[in-house]
Amino acid sequence: MSSPTGPASGLPVRMPRPRQPGRHRRPEPAVAPEGAPALVLAVPGAPGTATRSLAEEVVSIARSELPGLDARIGYLDGDDAEYPTLQSVLAQAAEQRTARYEQARAAGQEVAEPEGPVAVVVPLLAGPESALMRRVRQAVMDSRAPAELTDVLGPHPLLAEALHVRLSEAGLARADRARLFTVATAADGIILATIGGEEAVQAAGITGMLLAARLAVPVMAAALDQDGAIAATAEQLRASGSTQLALAPHLIGPEVDEGLLETAAKEAGCASAEALGAYPAIGKLALSQYTTALGITPAQQSGAHSR
Repeated sequence: MSSPTGPASGLPVRMPRPRQPGRHRRPEPAVAPEGAPALVLAVPGAPGTATRSLAEEVVSIARSELPGLDARIGYLDGDDAEYPTLQSVLAQAAEQRTARYEQARAAGQEVAEPEGPVAVVVPLLAGPESALMRRVRQAVMDSRAPAELTDVLGPHPLLAEALHVRLSEAGLARADRARLFTVATAADGIILATIGGEEAVQAAGITGMLLAARLAVPVMAAALDQDGAIAATAEQLRASGSTQLALAPHLIGPEVDEGLLETAAKEAGCASAEALGAYPAIGKLALSQYTTALGITPAQQSGAHSR
C-alpha cells in the first residue's frame, strides 16, 4: 500500500525536480510585439531566382528566431512585379497600416493614430558600401513611408564564424569534428575580399582580425573594386612568408557582380571559398539590427550559441 506522501514501506521516493533553465536549455522564444514594424530586407544586385532564394532563406531564419515577425523583401533593382522594389514594399506597408487604422475606426473601435516607423529596413550587406547605401536611403525617402534604416550587418564575430565555415567547406580550412572549427588551416594566408573601397576594407579588417585569431594565420582585407588591390595583397602575404593563400569573400553574394570573385582568385593565384550566402548568422544579424532599432531583446538570442 502507498499513501499520498509515499510508499507504505517508508522507503525514500525520488521526487521530480522542477525544470530549471540552464546553460543547455534554450529559453522560450520571444514573439514579435503586436503591431510591430515590418523587417524589410533591402536586397542589392540584379534580382533572380538565386537571389530570391537566398533572401527568402535569410528572412525565414529571422522569423524562426522571432515568431510573429512580419518580414518582407525589397529589391534595389526590382521590377515591382516578380521582384518588388524596396520603395514599393515600404509604400505598401504604410498603406496597409493606414487601412487597418481606418477599418478599426469605422468599426467603432477606439484606436490611437499610428505612430513610429512602419518598417525597419535592414541592408543585406556584410560591410559598408557607400554607393549601395545611398540607393537604399533614396528608396526609403522616395517611398514617403515612415521607416528606419539600420546599419549593415558587419563587422561582427558571427561573420568571422561564417567565413571560417565557408573556408572549411571549400577545403581551405580544416574542421574539428567536435566543434567544426579548429586553429589548423589548409591555407597559411587569407585574403578577405570585399567591395566598397577603403571604408569597406577597414570594416572587413575588424572581422579579419577575429578570423585570424580563429585560424592562427595572417588575414588581410582588400577591395574587389579597387584595381590591383587583390593581387597586391596576395604579393604582400607571400612576401611575409605565406605560401598557400585562400580568398574569403566578405560578401553575402547579390551585391557583387557575377564572375568578379573568380577573376579575383585568378589574379591572386589561389582558390576561393563561396560567398557567405544564407549562412544562419546572416539571418540572425539581420534580426539583431531590427531588434536593436526597436529595443526588443528576443530571449532566444542569448541561447543561440547552444544550437
